[in-house]
Amino acid sequence: MLNGKMLAAAAALWIAPLLPASAVETINLTIASSHPLTIPWVGPLKTIVVDKSNQRLEAMGSNYRINWTEAFGGSLYGFNDTLEAVADGLADMGWIGSLFEPAKLPLQNIMYSTPFATDNVGMTVEVMNKLNAENSALKAEWAANNIVFLGVCVSDGYHLFTKKPINTLDDLKGLKILGVPTTAPWLEGTGATLVPTGLPAQYSQLQTGVGDGSLLIATGAWPLKIPEVAPYVTLIDTGPLTFGGFGVNKDKWESLPDDVKKVLTELGNEYSLENARLIEERTAAAFVAMKEAGATVAELPAAERKRLVETMPNVALTWVETNEKGGVPARDIMKAFMAEVRAHGGEPLRAWDEGL
Repeated sequence: MLNGKMLAAAAALWIAPLLPASAVETINLTIASSHPLTIPWVGPLKTIVVDKSNQRLEAMGSNYRINWTEAFGGSLYGFNDTLEAVADGLADMGWIGSLFEPAKLPLQNIMYSTPFATDNVGMTVEVMNKLNAENSALKAEWAANNIVFLGVCVSDGYHLFTKKPINTLDDLKGLKILGVPTTAPWLEGTGATLVPTGLPAQYSQLQTGVGDGSLLIATGAWPLKIPEVAPYVTLIDTGPLTFGGFGVNKDKWESLPDDVKKVLTELGNEYSLENARLIEERTAAAFVAMKEAGATVAELPAAERKRLVETMPNVALTWVETNEKGGVPARDIMKAFMAEVRAHGGEPLRAWDEGL
C-alpha cells in the first residue's frame, strides 16, 4: 500500500512529462511600414526579420518567442510619419525613411551629396552599417530621435530616361528633366532643368510634355512603364543610395531580453544584405525587360560621365556647410564616409572630401 510520500512521488513522475522543460515566454511586437512588401527595402522586414526571428531564438536555446503584429503597406501611417511612428511607439519597429527627414536625420542622407562615390550596392550597405554602428555622431542622431538603428536600406542608382538619344552632355541642353528635388544639383552643369515631381505622376507628365525625360532609378522606372514614353535609357549610374532603414523604438528596445536583442541585431544586418540582393536582382531584370520591350539602352561614354561629375557643383561642400550651421559634425562625417568607401575598395569618380 502506498503512503503519502510515495503517492506524491508517483504523481510527480506522471505529471512531469506533460510540462515543458522550461516555460516559453512570448513577447508581443509590432513591425510596420508606410510602403508595401513588394518594395525591396520593405519585403526583407517580413522575409528576414519576422520569418527568421523565432527560428533563431529556438536554435540558440532561448525561452523567448515573438508574437508579431505586421502592419505593412501604410495600414498604420503614411510615408511622412515613418520616423515619428516608431519614435513615439505607434509601431515598435519598422522601416524609417531618412529622405523624408532632412532636418532630423541629415547624416543618413549623405549619399545624396556624394553621387558617383561607388557603384557597388553591397559595399554601400557595409559602409553605412559600419558607420551607424561605430560612429558616435550617427549613433547620437538616432538616439536623439528615440531610435535604435539596426540596418540601412539601399536603392539602385539613377539613370536618364528621355524621348531622344543622349550621346553627350550637350544633348541635355534645354531639356526639362523630371525628378526629385534632391537630384537637381546633379544636372546643374548640363544645361538641363530639373522639374520637381513624384514618381507616380511621371508617365503622364512625359506624355503631355511637362518633361522631356526623367532622372530616376530603374526599379522605379520599369514598373511604371516609363520607357514607353521615354524609350531612350542612358546609363549614367550615379551609384546606389542609402536613405534610412530598419529601426526600433528605443524604449521598447531597452525592455527586451538580451536574447531578443541579439537576434534582432543579427537580422538587422541580414535585412540590409537581402535588400541589396533584391536591388541587384531587380535592377538587372528591369534592364533586360526594357530592352525586350523595345527601349534603347546605352551607357553614357566614360569621358562624358566623368564630365558630368566634374560639372556638378560641390554638393558635398554645400551639405557640409548647411548642416554645420545646425551644429551637426557634417565635415567629420563626410571625411569618415569617403575614407570608408576607399577602405572598402571603392574608387569615387570625385573626391568629395577634397579641401574640407
